[in-house]
Amino acid sequence: MTNNVRPADMERITTPALANKFIEEQLSALRAQIGSKKVLLALSGGVDSSVVAALLIKAVGNQLTCVHVNHGLLRKGEPEQVVRVFREEMKANLVYVDAVDRFLDKLAGVSEPEQKRKIIGAEFIRVFEEEARKLEGIEFLAQGTIYPDILESGPVKAHHNVGGLPDDLKFELVEPLKFLFKDEVRVVGEALGLPHSMVYRQPFPGPGLGVRCTGAITRDRLEAVRESDAILREEFAKNGLEGKVWQYFTIVPDYKSTGVKENVRSYEWPVVIRAVNTKDAMTATVEDIPFALLQHITNRITHEVKGVNRVLYDLTPKPTGTIEWE
Repeated sequence: MTNNVRPADMERITTPALANKFIEEQLSALRAQIGSKKVLLALSGGVDSSVVAALLIKAVGNQLTCVHVNHGLLRKGEPEQVVRVFREEMKANLVYVDAVDRFLDKLAGVSEPEQKRKIIGAEFIRVFEEEARKLEGIEFLAQGTIYPDILESGPVKAHHNVGGLPDDLKFELVEPLKFLFKDEVRVVGEALGLPHSMVYRQPFPGPGLGVRCTGAITRDRLEAVRESDAILREEFAKNGLEGKVWQYFTIVPDYKSTGVKENVRSYEWPVVIRAVNTKDAMTATVEDIPFALLQHITNRITHEVKGVNRVLYDLTPKPTGTIEWE
């Protein structure tokens, strides 16, 4: 058995009692590994990195430094939630980096999806490296690696973008969740007292809203994605669909259509709603949203989101479509 193989006798974490047992075991293991030294964590606000942060705060307190990079591609309210939960409530040593202009300037005029992903990933590494070099005495790098990451892509969780740090930093990895599946991570997160909205955050692509603002990203269209997504999430929560639908979001494509607003001709973007259910993300079915709710969401988006005059509902399953548009 290698260090990256889940023990065959490891019990599935399905209850608070089992989660608390796991937490106590990890607290001891983390303290033994880290000792009195310092550890660094890229804290995205996603469930994996958030649970790692909460574990490390309990284990080593201020020996942990969390770096949260706001690249401008997060959903509405997410950077603020990270600061509130970890700096204000959990008293973590949190470095907040406002890199919005830096990322969006790099992405200006870039329309090819894979190139956008590469720019976002590479720039994240650069920003994180810069912050890491400002800190003294860091010997450990914590990552939110979970077991599917190891099964699918090897021991380094590449989509967290910290696997590309220069070798001269010589960090030893800390990966307390590396034998857990996502459902187990959520149970542990609840037991650690993290907010339900953070623990059960929907799956979110590494490039964030950058792949939902299709084509070349502009700030105004990106804001339309963020605002329409917030309306969709709010309405799904109000109408009992939060937790029932696996993933739901909006896309604002890079084209416009004619419309009428306040008796004046408009030429603005459409918003596309995507809502799917899946067990393994290999195939997906489209959620049957009540038509009255779709009409209500359409009314809100077209009246509350600047630059939008039309709303569409994506009826395409996977296959033939993918879950994301880019």
